[in-house]
Amino acid sequence: MSKPESLPTLEDLGDLKGKKVLVRSDLNVPITVKTFDGEEVCEIGDDFRLRQSLATLYFLTENGAEVTVMSHLGRPKGAYVPKCSIDPIRKWLQKFIPEINVMENLRFDPREEKNSEDFVLELIKGQDYFVNDAFGVSHREHASVVGPPKYLKSAAGRLLKTEVDTLLRMLHDPSSPFVVIVGGAKISEKLGVLKALSKVADVILVGGGMAYTFLAACGHGIGDSLFEKDRVEDCKELLESNAKVMIPTDVIAMSKEGEICREEKGGQVIAVDFEVGNDIPVGFKGLDIGLKTTETYDEVIAGASLVFWNGPMGVFEDPRFRFGTKQIALSVANCKGYTVVGGGDSAKALADLDMEGAADYVSTGGGASLELLEFGDLPGLKALRKWSK
Repeated sequence: MSKPESLPTLEDLGDLKGKKVLVRSDLNVPITVKTFDGEEVCEIGDDFRLRQSLATLYFLTENGAEVTVMSHLGRPKGAYVPKCSIDPIRKWLQKFIPEINVMENLRFDPREEKNSEDFVLELIKGQDYFVNDAFGVSHREHASVVGPPKYLKSAAGRLLKTEVDTLLRMLHDPSSPFVVIVGGAKISEKLGVLKALSKVADVILVGGGMAYTFLAACGHGIGDSLFEKDRVEDCKELLESNAKVMIPTDVIAMSKEGEICREEKGGQVIAVDFEVGNDIPVGFKGLDIGLKTTETYDEVIAGASLVFWNGPMGVFEDPRFRFGTKQIALSVANCKGYTVVGGGDSAKALADLDMEGAADYVSTGGGASLELLEFGDLPGLKALRKWSK
């Protein structure tokens, strides 16, 4: 996979004094609705993405630009939804940069996700420059992402450039040993990125729901665990690749009566050790990696020069099954090499465990980070490069 050309930067825009700059940020953060004195109030649940967006906005305003920020929030599906209003985001940003303009939720208009040309023209009206700083949606061919560079001098924001440089380093110039940790529910959702990383990683450590398809591929009984029959051959192929793929040697399983994430319902929990010939019994579902696996993975992570982690090791939302994810987070935190967490559920797991500082870099993009690693480029990045030519 060849390395893509570099992106135009904020410095390439030139003199910004008096210029109107349209910025596509990713301000899609969790919003909680609370009731005070009988009125519903929307509050920001996690401001991580907002904090990451400030560097670009500070640069532009401090250099004299008149900045308008646009973003989506939630999935309103082309209609006005009160809890998806950008108002709490606007108030948060204007506490730091009072003069900034913040547009209403882009996805209130169905033309955004349809990449409508007339919507693009409405967005850019009166603007001089465009900046894409929304890495988290740069894998989407939406109007606000790929449209403005057709008409305006454009550049990558600070966050977007950092994301791209950090992630592409793993594809094109990884330090060795390079250890990849991949979890999450389904192998099918991460097969592409696993194949791409298997060509450059020294070791791949597998956990989460996808591990049970790997275990099935090795002939282990997996009971009622999450399983993708049509991906067994893909798992065998990865296990036989040049990269060393390690799968759990023990897991924690629970009987189906437990009703996951409903602790009050009970359910029998057992430890299963595959190394001594045990299998997960029928009626039980694997929900976390076990102690022996975390100890083995910890030894591998400790010796890494570069680590990429994407996806929890189990059903970490349930306190009974967050042990594996927490131990991997501790291993990543203690690693002396450079550590990267690939956004999405992994970042949420760190936040839930009060371990946001565990990694050297936490990506703001879940799906975007995986697609960049799989394909080496994204539609939003290509749009910026087309302008620069």
